[in-house]
Amino acid sequence: MPVAILKIIVNIAGFYLAALFFPDITYDYPAALLWAGLVLGVVNILVKPVLVLLTLPIKILTFGLFTLVINTLMVSLTGFLINGLHIPGFWYAFAVAIFISILNMLFFK
Repeated sequence: MPVAILKIIVNIAGFYLAALFFPDITYDYPAALLWAGLVLGVVNILVKPVLVLLTLPIKILTFGLFTLVINTLMVSLTGFLINGLHIPGFWYAFAVAIFISILNMLFFK
């Protein structure tokens, strides 16, 4: 299975697990999770590198921990772009980013 497809599946699983653990994170239909996984992959390819470059000094000062904030912003943007996926705020998006980061560590490292 190509790595890109596996990453999309990991993104979908992260959104699903977060929705299980946090009742405020909801989705109207299961296809919203599929779209969210795909859109997050695209957002990570197109937007994230620009943000990482722009925030490089902050990232260096925080020893890379600012990456979690960038990941949270990518999840928030995904939640904004997908109708049917409801992520109510920054901290919930942070939780989704943590779930996805942990799953990525398990599957890709």
